Formats: sequence, structure tokens, C-alpha cells
Amino acid sequence: MATESASEGRERSGRDRDETGRAQNQRPRDRYGRPLPHGSAGEVDRVPDDAVFSAAEGLSEAQRLLDGGYAFTAHEVLEAVWKSSPEPERELWRGLAQVAVGVTHAQRGNGVGAARLLRRGADRVEGFGPDAPHGVDTAGVAAFARGLADDLDAGRAERGDAIDPAGMRLLGE
Repeated sequence: MATESASEGRERSGRDRDETGRAQNQRPRDRYGRPLPHGSAGEVDRVPDDAVFSAAEGLSEAQRLLDGGYAFTAHEVLEAVWKSSPEPERELWRGLAQVAVGVTHAQRGNGVGAARLLRRGADRVEGFGPDAPHGVDTAGVAAFARGLADDLDAGRAERGDAIDPAGMRLLGE
């Protein structure tokens, strides 16, 4: 039985795959995380699939990205921390990543999907309360996420470039 190379798998499926055939997406991205054609110049640096961040590094880098308007890339950083976190903290990081990707959906114009993810993420982070690990401002993140979701649902938030993720403050001031 012949085996298929990773490049042959990409040609067949249109997706990047590693040597075991596992799907990967190494295509360049725009600022909202949408894939661009192979060979084009991406608007953001990609977070490698195998990136590892400590909690402090992840919070700092994700906040820097949010402040710059890059919610999708912030989501990738938070997801990397989630994947390497100890079990008791995993849902906190998962929730933070969901809020960031919810903002991404709003930036891309998907208000319905954004509101769902924002609320789901808010519920996850809020459950950790005021004594959340690493000083995460769970009440502030949840309030930001629910407020944006409510504004999207009511038509008070203009989707797209007008969505500013800098209002999502991961740490209390």
C-alpha cells in the first residue's frame, strides 16, 4: 500500500499537513486570522502550533496583541497556554481563548457566532472568581465579553474594524 506524502496530502485536500497527515494550517493570515493564499505576505506573525508560553508570558503577549487589535493571534497565544496548563486551570485559559476568538468573529462580521462565544467564554472565566490564578481579572473579562455580546445582539456595536479588543483587560490594574 502506497503512502501519501504531506505535500501530496495538501494538494489533494488543500490543507497543510504534518508528516503523519495531521491537519495544520501554515498559510499566512490577515489581521483577523483569515487564511491568505500560499505564498502571499501575511499581515501577522503566526504562533507556531507547538508554541509554549508560561502563564505570565501568555498573559503579557496576549494583552499586547489585544491592545494592537490582533484578537485572533491573542487567541492563539491563550490557546497555547491552555494546552500546557495544569488541569485545574485549563478551563480558565479555554474561556480566555474563547473570548478572544469571539472578538475575532465580531471583527470578521459574524455577530451571532461572536455573541455565543463571548458568553461561553465569560461563563468559563467568571467561574474562577476574584481569586483566579495568575491575577486574571475574571470579572473584568466577563463584563467585557458580555457587554460586547449584548451590544452585538442589540445592534449597538458595528462589526468589523470598529471592534476594539483593547477593552479586554486580562489583568486587574
